[in-house]
Amino acid sequence: MFFITEFQFVLPKGYVDRHGNLHREGVMRLATAADEILPLKDPRVQQNPAYLTVILLSRVITKLGDVQDINPGVIEGLFSADLAYLQQLYRQINESGSTGVETECPRCENKFAVEVAAAGEA
Repeated sequence: MFFITEFQFVLPKGYVDRHGNLHREGVMRLATAADEILPLKDPRVQQNPAYLTVILLSRVITKLGDVQDINPGVIEGLFSADLAYLQQLYRQINESGSTGVETECPRCENKFAVEVAAAGEA
């Protein structure tokens, strides 16, 4: 038996890069103590505590489509629905241990729960 530390996700809207490419599929890993503590020293977080989310997500998202460098600028460029989705996913995999996530169909706006697969699982 092994311990799952990475989880695949699909953003509800998707990140549009500077070339206009849409990136929706990604991987988030479990957070470490350093992931939660080190950003508290960042001046952007000290000036605006809400910025902690941006830095934290940029540390734990290891893959987002073809984007090579997941940094705070990428997280800042997410649509608000995607940011909310990632915050909920972060809480669920790091705090509750559950991988069930409530999501919404982008076409019909029907809300439903899905199980997030561990990275490498189908």
